[in-house]
Amino acid sequence: MDLPSGTRNYDYARDMAVLRTKTHWVLFTCFLIILFTAPLYLRDNVLSVLNLIGITIIAVTGLNILVGYCGQLSIGHAGFMAAGAYTSGILTSQLHWPFLAGLLLAGFSAGLIGIIFGLPSVRVKGFYLAITTIAAQFIIIWVINHWTNVTGGFNGMNVTKASIDGFVFRSQASQYFLIMAVTALCIFFAKNLARGRVGRAFIAVRDNDLAAEVMGINLLYYKLLAFFIGCFLAGIAGALQGQLYGFLNAEYFTLTTSILYIGMVIIGGVGTTIGPIIGVVVIRLLEQLITYISPFIEGAIPALSTGFTTGLGPMLFGLAIILFLILEPRGLAHRWALFKAAYRLWPFSY
Repeated sequence: MDLPSGTRNYDYARDMAVLRTKTHWVLFTCFLIILFTAPLYLRDNVLSVLNLIGITIIAVTGLNILVGYCGQLSIGHAGFMAAGAYTSGILTSQLHWPFLAGLLLAGFSAGLIGIIFGLPSVRVKGFYLAITTIAAQFIIIWVINHWTNVTGGFNGMNVTKASIDGFVFRSQASQYFLIMAVTALCIFFAKNLARGRVGRAFIAVRDNDLAAEVMGINLLYYKLLAFFIGCFLAGIAGALQGQLYGFLNAEYFTLTTSILYIGMVIIGGVGTTIGPIIGVVVIRLLEQLITYISPFIEGAIPALSTGFTTGLGPMLFGLAIILFLILEPRGLAHRWALFKAAYRLWPFSY
């Protein structure tokens, strides 16, 4: 199933392991070496893109737990990120709390707010639940913009750079190590959550909540747990983004951003661990490619009005969503699964 042809598992522990063969371990080790040595040979502008990718992976992984595994549609994820970002910013910059304490409380505050707005999921689902989460997006942003004496309102607020035991993460390279470490922990957590009892309960609720309730699954508990976990990771991502930029403004967390995250889940693959990673990497690199080629397009076609190419990103993103929904609704993760299946059937795979 998940192993090359001719390879067998002879005990339960090996069957449940994430890395099961020598090839898996070698590839994983090589990946970690490349990942954590990247600052040695990459420039700061490339590291800044990788830092943004890492933060987005955390947020989209939380959204995938909520939407992909538990089936609770949320279109206000950027609002929950904003809640976590401002919580961390206020605690660390204004109250001078340690960064790690602010980071955890950012996750908890976003998670608790997620539970509040997740309460309607007990009675409504689908489109109606999506409207509820959109309301959360607007309410959170309205509070941020109008709670001026705490959040800075429309002017935003400065955020202190992260520091641990006196070491301040000032450069893009040091930020890279911090963000990638947190990203790896979040992915590891999501992978094990999906494979455990909670993950199976989420999937049962997603597939048929009535049948899940008949089997003894507490719908209220697991739906709210999904909202808490998904929004907790959003809060973590928001806190990391705030200290990375050194500044917070509500314009960083718009409804457009929430829709973008939904698109990343769809393109990557709903309800898979690797799907959010692939979706985030593809969309973020596509954004960078469009930014790079836009001046050449405007120079090559003088008839285009100034700023025309700024609309290329949303246009291509919308086109990608349409094509994936029609041609590959299971996302790029399904393509990856087919590739692995072809490898496992190769008779010389060990």
